[in-house]
Amino acid sequence: MSNLPLPGHSDAGDVAARVERKWAFFVVGLMLLLVAMVVYTGLHWAMMPPSRVETIDPTTLHVSGEFIESNLGTAREADGSATVRIVAQQYSFTPQCILVPAGTPVTFRATSADVVHGFLIADTNINSMLEPGYVATFKTTFDKPGEHLMPCHEYCGTGHEGMWAHVKVIDRARFDSLAATARRLSCAN
Repeated sequence: MSNLPLPGHSDAGDVAARVERKWAFFVVGLMLLLVAMVVYTGLHWAMMPPSRVETIDPTTLHVSGEFIESNLGTAREADGSATVRIVAQQYSFTPQCILVPAGTPVTFRATSADVVHGFLIADTNINSMLEPGYVATFKTTFDKPGEHLMPCHEYCGTGHEGMWAHVKVIDRARFDSLAATARRLSCAN
C-alpha cells in the first residue's frame, strides 16, 4: 500500500485530528468542571455544614438540659408528632428500647456522651453518626407496626459489638393511650 491520498480524501487525516482535538478539549473541560465542583462543595461544606449544627456540652448531658435521664425516650408533641431523645455512650444507648407510633412523624434527637457512635435503624432511612458535642436531628415516619434493630455501626471500643437497642413501632392508638399516662415512653413503661 502506498501513502498516497485517495482521490477526494486528501484532508481526511486533518479532519480526524481536528475532531479528536475538539473531543479532547471537551473531556478535559468536563473533568475540570467536575473537579471544581468537588473542591467548591468540599470547601463550602467545611465552612458551613449541610444541616443545622447544634452543639451541646457532653460533660454535662446527664446533669441539666434536654438530655437528662428523665427526658430520654419518646414524647408526644402538641402537634401530634413524636420526639425521641437518645444518648449514646460506651457501650449502650439510653433508652435501650424505644416506642414510637406508626403513621406519625417522628423526630429523633440524639447525641454522644463520650466517643463517636453510629446510629442506624435497620430497614429505615436513618443512618447517622453521633459525635460528642453535637446533637443529631433526623425525621422519619414508620408506616406500620414492627420492630427494628438499632446497632452502633461505628467502632467505639472493645465493647462495640454489644452496643445495640430496639425501636418498637406500635399502633398509634396504643401509643396515644400509653402517652396519656406517662411523660416519656420507652419499652420499660
